[in-house]
Amino acid sequence: MAVDDTGSDEYSEAVDLDELRAEGRALTAVDGTPIALFYHEGEVRAVNNRCPHMGFPLTEGSVDEGVLTCHWHHARFELSCGDTFDPWADDVDTYPTEIREGTVYVSPAPRRSDPPAVHWRERLDDGLEQNLRLVLGKSAVALTDAGVDPAEVVERGVTFGVRNRADGWSSGLTILVALANRLPDLDDQDRKRALYQGLTEVAGDCDGEAPKFEQEAFAATDVSFERLRSWFRENVEVRDADGAERVLRTAVAAGYGPEKLTELLVVAATDHRYLDTGHTFDFVNKATEALDLVGWDDEERTAEVLSSLVRGLATADRAEETSSWRQPDDLAAMCEESFARLDDLVAAGEGETWTEPDDFTERLHAADPETVFDVLEEAIENGATVEQLASAVSFAAAKRVALFATSNEFNDWNTVHHTFTFANAVHRAAERTDATALYRGVFDAAVNVYLDRFLNTPPAPEATGDPDADPEAALESLRMAFEQQGKVQQAGDAVADYLAAGGDPDRLKAELGNALLVEDTGFHTFQAYEAACRQFDAREDPEERRDCLVAAARYMAAHYPTRRSREQTFSIAARLLRGERVHGDADDDAGADESSPEASADD
Repeated sequence: MAVDDTGSDEYSEAVDLDELRAEGRALTAVDGTPIALFYHEGEVRAVNNRCPHMGFPLTEGSVDEGVLTCHWHHARFELSCGDTFDPWADDVDTYPTEIREGTVYVSPAPRRSDPPAVHWRERLDDGLEQNLRLVLGKSAVALTDAGVDPAEVVERGVTFGVRNRADGWSSGLTILVALANRLPDLDDQDRKRALYQGLTEVAGDCDGEAPKFEQEAFAATDVSFERLRSWFRENVEVRDADGAERVLRTAVAAGYGPEKLTELLVVAATDHRYLDTGHTFDFVNKATEALDLVGWDDEERTAEVLSSLVRGLATADRAEETSSWRQPDDLAAMCEESFARLDDLVAAGEGETWTEPDDFTERLHAADPETVFDVLEEAIENGATVEQLASAVSFAAAKRVALFATSNEFNDWNTVHHTFTFANAVHRAAERTDATALYRGVFDAAVNVYLDRFLNTPPAPEATGDPDADPEAALESLRMAFEQQGKVQQAGDAVADYLAAGGDPDRLKAELGNALLVEDTGFHTFQAYEAACRQFDAREDPEERRDCLVAAARYMAAHYPTRRSREQTFSIAARLLRGERVHGDADDDAGADESSPEASADD
C-alpha cells in the first residue's frame, strides 16, 4: 500500500482503514471540501467528491481497473491522478493521503496547484476546440471571477476563430465582438453571459470546418499604398482571394495603421453594391473593432484578423446582380452616375459646414429614388462628411425598424434589419477613415432604406412615450413583452414610456442586454441590439435616441421568447462554480437534454 510519509500535521483524520477496506469507499470532508475515499487494488485514493462535469457525487460511481466512472453522464477518470478520459468532463482533483496507526488521513491541498486562471484558460481552449458549451460557460464564469481582463478572453476567441475556419470571418466572430463592445452596458453576471454566448458562437462556427492556411506577404514591402490598394481591389474584383490576401498582408507588413488598412478594405467592399445583404461590410467593421479591443500593435495578429475577411470579400454576392436593384428603377446605374460625380461633389463642399436639415429623414424615406439621390448629393456638395451622412442614413434605417409593420411577413424583419446594421457599420467605418470611396457605402444604405419603404406601408403606430408613465411599470411591461410571442408594439411602447418618463438609459440598455443574453438569441438579434445601442450613444436628440432603442426592443420582441437552452447550460456552469448542487433538481426534466454526455455538455 502506498503511504504518504510527509508527517504533515495539516492532514485531517478521515476514516478507519479497515472500514474503508471493507466498504471500498467512504465520504469525508476536509476544510469544507467533500472528499471521496476509495480502497482499490490495495491502494487508498482520495478525490473531490463532486464530479467536475456536473457535480454528481463520485461516491455513487464505480471503480474498475483503476478507472472511476461517474454514473450520471459516465465521465471516467484515472483514479490515481484524476485525469479524465472525456474532455467534456474536466479532470477531478486528487488529494495526498497518509496512513497513521490504522487511520486514513487526507491532505486539504489538492495535488494540482495551477492557479484558477491558468486552468480555465486551458479549458477555454478545450471548449473552443471541441465545441463544448458547458466548458465554455464554466470558463467564462471562472476567468471573470479570477479577475482576467475580458479583452483577453475575447482575444483568445478571436484568435481561435480566425485560425480555424477556412472561409474566414463569419457570424460567430461578429457576435463575440458585438457583445464585447457592449460589456460596459451589462451587469456583472450578464458580462459573463455575453462572453459565454460569444464564445459558443465562435466554437459552433468552427466546428467541423477546415483550418485557415495563411498566404505570405510579398518580400517587397516598399510598394506605395495607392498601388497596394489598386492591387487589392483588382484581386477582389476577379475573386482571387489568395492574391488579395497576399496584398493585404503586405500592407500590414509595410506598417500601415488602422486608418489606411480600413481604407484598403472598405474601398474594395464598396466597389460593388451591398455585398451579401450587408453582411460583408459588417464583417469588415467587426474585424477592425476586434483589433480595437485586442490591439493593432501585433503585426501577425493584425494580419490574421484582417486576412480572414478576404475570402468573404472575393466571393460575396453583389446586389447590382439582383432584380431589385435593376427593376423597375435601375438603382445600380443611378449609383454609378452619382459615384462618377463624387470627387466634384466633395470638392464643391470643401470649406462648407453641413447641418442636417429637419426634414432629412423624411426625404430619405421618399417614395421616389431620385429624391433620395438628390438629397445625398446635395448634402455632400454642402460639406457633409462621410461620418455625418452615414449617421443620418443610419437613423433613417433605424426608423424603418421602429415603424416596421407586423402585417408583413416575419422574414421581412431581416430586410429592414440588414439595412440598419449595414448603415451602422458604414457609420463606424467612417469614424476610422474619411476615404471618399466610403460615400458609396452611404449610398448603398440609402438605396436600401428606399427599397424597404413598403415595409412601413402602413407604418406601425409610432412609440412616442408617455411622460407621466411609471418607469418601473414600463420596465415590467418590457419584460413581459419578451415573455409572450408577438408583443412587438408593447415592447416599443414600454421603451418609449420609460425614456419619456425620465428613466435611466443605462439601466434600459442593461435590461435589454439581459433579455438578449438569457434567450437562444440568433445572429441578427445580437446585431440589432449592438447597433441600436451604438446609434443611441452616438446621438444627442432625445427622439432619435428613443427610436434607436425602440427599434431594438421591437425586433427582439418579434423573436422572443425562445427555449432558453443556452441559459440552462450557463446556469449550470455558474452554479457548479459556486459549489451549488445541480443533480436531483425538481426541474431537471424541463431543462437541457441530459440523456448523453455530449448533450449535457453541449445543450
